[in-house]
Amino acid sequence: MAHIQHPRDASSSVHALLRRIVAIEPGEALAAMGSFATFALVLGGYYLIRPVRENFSAEATSDQRQLWFLLVFLVMLAAVPAFGWLVARFSRAWILPALYAAFVAIMLGFWIALRAGAGPELSGAFFVFGSVFNLFVVSLFWILMSDLYDSAQAKRLYGFIAAGGTTGAVLGPILASGLVPIVGQENLLLVAGLALLAAAALSVWLRRRVLPATLAKNNVAEAPPTLRSLVSGAERVVRDPYLLRIALYVLIANLLSTFFYLEQSRLAGATILDATERVQFFAERDLITSVLTVLVQVALTGRIMSRLGIGAAASVLPALTLAGLALYAAMPELHVVAGIMVAERVAAFALSNPATKVLYTAVGVDERYKAQNFIDTVVYRGGDALSGAVFNGLTKAMGWPLAAVAVASIPLAGAWLWMASGFDKALRQRQENAR
Repeated sequence: MAHIQHPRDASSSVHALLRRIVAIEPGEALAAMGSFATFALVLGGYYLIRPVRENFSAEATSDQRQLWFLLVFLVMLAAVPAFGWLVARFSRAWILPALYAAFVAIMLGFWIALRAGAGPELSGAFFVFGSVFNLFVVSLFWILMSDLYDSAQAKRLYGFIAAGGTTGAVLGPILASGLVPIVGQENLLLVAGLALLAAAALSVWLRRRVLPATLAKNNVAEAPPTLRSLVSGAERVVRDPYLLRIALYVLIANLLSTFFYLEQSRLAGATILDATERVQFFAERDLITSVLTVLVQVALTGRIMSRLGIGAAASVLPALTLAGLALYAAMPELHVVAGIMVAERVAAFALSNPATKVLYTAVGVDERYKAQNFIDTVVYRGGDALSGAVFNGLTKAMGWPLAAVAVASIPLAGAWLWMASGFDKALRQRQENAR
């Protein structure tokens, strides 16, 4: 196994400090710190533009939001295979900085257009861009990490590097909330662009100063999905009850969480009339979510999964959604919906996502790669698009009040909870069949 050699660390004290929090070996301190900082900049940049995207969603009509979700799904279907094709055919040394620079150029274009005055089409275009942006910048970052570190190093360092992303997810909303009253929402795009350019520059430095001439042979991350792998993944999910169960869990999660997202957008647009205040509101919700997620990940995730099982961890999100639907039906207010959204996102990030990742460990490598890519892209974004169509159809075409939609969704949430509670049994059966 190839093991990369790093330049001499700038200070032995930095290495000594890092050894207190991560199992770092001599010569790895600069690489680890650079990787941590790069991921912090990537996610910090995303969380700077996310409240702007949410503000546009709050200003839109329900028909516009439904169309935007559909466009996100269609753009993602086209962009994911194209992304895989690019990464497979061009040098990884330059594809990350080149694509990051392209994203910055797009943000600069949006900044110019927003300064001239945003219309519905521009708002929709930015919503689609913001929704797709995160998928690619994060994927590119982990492709870089797979080139820098071999498997043994990844096991020791990836937790620390991932904490860099969490740091960015906390600092991004703080900056957005503090800066937007001073500079305005459109100028947050410039700050996010600077963060992404800094991440691109760090990626170049990491490759030139850290990566040897020969890349690590045992890359940790799989290649990006292609159209062929997505189609193959769809076939495997449909034919395999175990994978189909995971896909249905993800689909229902997005279907019901998008209901709360759409309602939060509607209520925020009707309740908070000033655009700057709305951006601050969404940034504060993101900050609360990020902080609570870290606390749950550190204090509860491991304990729940090891002592109570995967099913218990996966059941928290549907249980919260079930309670949230009943609470919303009784009190359809902005802060109630916002509280439900925060609780759902914390449960998703800290419990549901790790639980589903464990479920994939009982699946073969090739099967896991193709099925997981299909579920994480097509099923995930498909749930968003389907949710908008279903809830708009119920409220507009059939004239249902939103409280009735919430009550009617409770049985689906109950079925989702029952499905999640059986994950431990399904995992054991899958492992026994594989022996």
